[in-house]
Amino acid sequence: MKQMPCGEALMKLLEGYGVDTVFGIPGDHTLDLYRGFVNRNIRHVLVRNEQGAGFMADGYARASGRPGVCTLITGPGVTNAATPLGQAYADSIPVLLISAANERQSLGKGWGCLHEVSDQRAVTAPLTAFSAMVSSPDEIPELIGQAFTVFASHRPRPVHISIPIDVLAMCVDGDWQPRTPPVRPAPAGSAVDAVVALLGEAQRPMLVVGGGAVDAGTSVRELAEWLDATVIASNAGKGVVPDDHPLSLGGSLMRDSVRDHLATADVVLSIGSELSETDSFVDHLPINGRLIRVDIDAAKFNDNYPADIGVLSDAGAAVTAILKGLRLQGADCGRSATAAELEVVRRAMVSELSSIEAQHKVLLDGLRPLLSADAIIMGDIAQLVYTGSTVMPVKFPRRWFYPAGFATLGCALPGAIGAKLAMPDAPVIALVGDGGFMFTVQELMTAIEMKLTIPIIIWNNNCLAMIRDGFNSRGIPPIGVNQLNPDFVK
Repeated sequence: MKQMPCGEALMKLLEGYGVDTVFGIPGDHTLDLYRGFVNRNIRHVLVRNEQGAGFMADGYARASGRPGVCTLITGPGVTNAATPLGQAYADSIPVLLISAANERQSLGKGWGCLHEVSDQRAVTAPLTAFSAMVSSPDEIPELIGQAFTVFASHRPRPVHISIPIDVLAMCVDGDWQPRTPPVRPAPAGSAVDAVVALLGEAQRPMLVVGGGAVDAGTSVRELAEWLDATVIASNAGKGVVPDDHPLSLGGSLMRDSVRDHLATADVVLSIGSELSETDSFVDHLPINGRLIRVDIDAAKFNDNYPADIGVLSDAGAAVTAILKGLRLQGADCGRSATAAELEVVRRAMVSELSSIEAQHKVLLDGLRPLLSADAIIMGDIAQLVYTGSTVMPVKFPRRWFYPAGFATLGCALPGAIGAKLAMPDAPVIALVGDGGFMFTVQELMTAIEMKLTIPIIIWNNNCLAMIRDGFNSRGIPPIGVNQLNPDFVK
């Protein structure tokens, strides 16, 4: 077998897993890793800050469904990437961070080595599905295989693998082969039978769909139509059922009228959603009926919203099985009044908009006809984007992104760059506030260097408006919110 440096063998292995793009900044501790880019069909994208690498990998994964990968240096490279790792963790996005680490003999000893962190694995452990420190080259194929297993068959949260610089430089057998990950779990027959029985008796069933359902849109829509059931999306589930479908209320859990409607359900079927606080910004959703939860994460069944029936399964497999069971029961529910009822709810949603939200709606209403249905809209943490979850119509999943969970300012521009590189034939735009834009403005140079066309729409308050409003609502004089901005257009 051909011997090659460990760093080169690793990049060859990633290519075998289908990785075609890696985001990063080379540094003294990753030079042996960069040997692997030579003669490989892997594109390296140079970012201007390691945080940008993490956000671009996140945007690549959100838009494509394929893992986003970044390679960064020891210490500050990892700490700069911790924020995008936290965002990917909150939103269940498959991101692989491969970083260098100091030589094995120095780890944890406090010798004052370059970029030293006493326990680098511990830095990212709370932000990842797992974080591992490699001790020998033989561990790398196993750890990479575990990472791609998480991405393919578990809740796809990020993974961080640290490789000491002396390991990266070792010569290894270069015949590392990718491992076949298991498929996602299918639902137990008994659980499906229980769900079918409960839905068959329901008088006012409703569906809440989240990011775990993005690949199950057709089945979810057919189930909603069979049940004549309202569909309400989380931020991550927006577009699973088209927002303009007669049974869809879009991503509107933040609206009082929608929550009032949800409160009348006698059965709520949650599909791939953690029913997060950041989807509604209320202490607890008014789920008064029986709750069915379909999720790939077993921890969701007895959390803040304990399930009457929990179905551990891939969303698509579960919904297909439930729909099949209902059809075997015979005729559909026979109801047909939900669409007319939802027209009333939609009018109430619009009437609830504040004056600033009404201004947002004017912009978004003007923007939507200019965009094709497959356009990818990458949102930052900005009031314009909050409003857009309700009022911006989206027809397909993976087309609207508002990472409300970790709520990281500055994610939109690098996320849009990653999305455009993943989906070059789709139009991509960024929606961002003036404060958030300044967090990662340097990544404009990456977009220019990669010759990407990404329109950026900045809602400019010359202020951190959400924080200003929080000061005002608490009777505190606003401090540190009225920043000086550049001339953005210039």
